Amino acid sequence: MALLIARGDPFLAPLLSSNIFLLQFMDSILDCIKRNVTDILFSKTNIHPQPRICEQKGLAFPLEDAVETVRNWVAREGCFPEEDNFNNKRNPKEVYNVLDGLLKGNLERLKSMRESIRVTGVFDGGYNLVANYEDHEGILRNLCSEGKLGAALWLREKMIQHGAVPDIVSHNYLLSGLCRSGNLEKAGSLFADMLKMGPFPNCVSFNSYIMGYCRTNDMDNALYLLSSMVSCGVQPNRITCNILVHALCKRGLLEDARKLLVQLLNEDNGKASWDLIASTILMDGYFKNGNVLEAVYTWDKISQEKNKMDVIVYNAFIHGLLSNGDMRSAIGAFCQMLKKGFHPDVFTYNILLRGFYEEGKLCEAYHVYCIMLMKGVAPDLITYKIIIRGLCAHGDVEKAYEFLQLMLKESMVPDPSIWNCVINNYGRGGDLGRALLVRDQMLVSGIAPNVFTYNALIDAQAKRGNLSDAHLLMREMHPNGLFADVVTYNMLIGAACNLRQVDFALQLYNEMMRMGCEPDIVTYTELIRAYCVRGDLNKAERLFDKIQKSGIPNDHVPLKILVNGYCKMGKLNLAFNLYKKWLSNWN
Repeated sequence: MALLIARGDPFLAPLLSSNIFLLQFMDSILDCIKRNVTDILFSKTNIHPQPRICEQKGLAFPLEDAVETVRNWVAREGCFPEEDNFNNKRNPKEVYNVLDGLLKGNLERLKSMRESIRVTGVFDGGYNLVANYEDHEGILRNLCSEGKLGAALWLREKMIQHGAVPDIVSHNYLLSGLCRSGNLEKAGSLFADMLKMGPFPNCVSFNSYIMGYCRTNDMDNALYLLSSMVSCGVQPNRITCNILVHALCKRGLLEDARKLLVQLLNEDNGKASWDLIASTILMDGYFKNGNVLEAVYTWDKISQEKNKMDVIVYNAFIHGLLSNGDMRSAIGAFCQMLKKGFHPDVFTYNILLRGFYEEGKLCEAYHVYCIMLMKGVAPDLITYKIIIRGLCAHGDVEKAYEFLQLMLKESMVPDPSIWNCVINNYGRGGDLGRALLVRDQMLVSGIAPNVFTYNALIDAQAKRGNLSDAHLLMREMHPNGLFADVVTYNMLIGAACNLRQVDFALQLYNEMMRMGCEPDIVTYTELIRAYCVRGDLNKAERLFDKIQKSGIPNDHVPLKILVNGYCKMGKLNLAFNLYKKWLSNWN
């Protein structure tokens, strides 16, 4: 209930009004029951009271309904012997016990309702909420955490109107939420209010506001805030430095990031105990921009603080070296890491594995995997993904399949991309049976095939000349909620052309257009080849002209197919004219 009030929910007023009505109704019922106990207990006098109306603050309802409810309840519960009903002699003790139970139950319900909505009186909108200062602040922070910033701002405004200004922590929640949502205009207004009326912004406030500008790549305002922060007497901390250095590196302003880092270190009177993260970000930025010398120089500066090194810094350094092709230095850094007593984590090994597989060094990669197991570091999904993809890329699909089975044995469910990689490599290698077997294992493991799965199987079938089976696989896609893409159609059209089934290729092309799947240069190239195979060079040339006018990225393959077709038919003049036309369009 308190949360609804804080939110300013449009349904709040009717809800409170209905609850207040119910409380007033129950109060009136109890008063009326007390006044009419005699009517219930001594009804044998056959004196029937006139229906009375209970009124309270505009509420009116017949008393007879309430009295009749009590009578029915007493009769239903069998509180009296059958010979002692309402028309016979009373047993006062039993009657009072029943009435006492009824009144107690109603009073308890009334009390619990009052406590639940915590109403103390009626003013303005018909209610008055009693909630202490800490409750309001807790509600405000919860609203910010849930992203309900409009309600949080409304509650802050109401608190200020009643003389209760939220503390700095609550304001920081609001400021951070506004900056994360990109609403820098309201964040600026809130920040200005904090400067004027308090609470005065602290380092966390400035960091949130600076982060907001960095997210929108507005580095000018972010750096202006940094200078304002210092002029306001608020000392930047390591988080301030990390935010700005990361933003500058992301924009490629590495020199500005380095100068800022040096400046902040100098202002900190040489206390470099907090610059590890910023220096690591700077080093990573140099590596990403290919400036290996500056990256290594930054690494040397970090290395001088021996007690500040950690695994994350080593991971960033090794990753940067491998990204720039320096495998030798990366291995050296890994060995140095081990000698200095650092324990490589799964990220370290994943970085090395990816580097070795990209270089085609399968034996070295397997050696790293063995060291990983020996050191007690458990491979994760990323590890197996790197290994399986690396093995498939270098043609060792059987070994990749062994690692796939190892994943299943260790209760790791591979994602569709891993399954597809193995299926695709079996298909390319002509082992359709193994490809279908892996697909069946995929289904058993609860992973639904996607478009890439079907494309891999269709490609395998098409390469074996099983056009009907390949087409049947495409038909299976729609009932499973999948739609063939341009790659699917291109494979089928190409297979049909290879089998000289030009009409079927054109049928697939027309179906492709009906389904809203846009053809690409591969589609048109296959169709030109189909027309040339059939000897219909006029249609092939018209299709070639369509490609030229459509603006589709083109290459020399369609031209080569068409020129060869004219040459085979001895129409060298037409081939030469087509070549000249293509040159003029190209220029």
